[in-house]
Amino acid sequence: MTVTTTEPTAAAELIAGSRERIDALDDRIIGLIQERMAVSSVIQEARIGSGGRRVSLSREMQVLNHYSEALGKPGTSLAMTLLELCRGRV
Repeated sequence: MTVTTTEPTAAAELIAGSRERIDALDDRIIGLIQERMAVSSVIQEARIGSGGRRVSLSREMQVLNHYSEALGKPGTSLAMTLLELCRGRV
């Protein structure tokens, strides 16, 4: 079996291109999380301003279930982290 010298180069180019795509996706995900944090802050301020609590546990359970159904057990961990980020200082 003969291995050509272009195979490692092709693999390296594929990996580099894929990593660039992952970096771009990560940037978009971070931007969406920051946007979610801002929207969550607006909701919290409105809730507190109307005499309610900052956190709605029933809503948080909906979010946890949504992520769990879509991504399995790791989705629950991801949702917990996201909720923690979006709660702000409690």
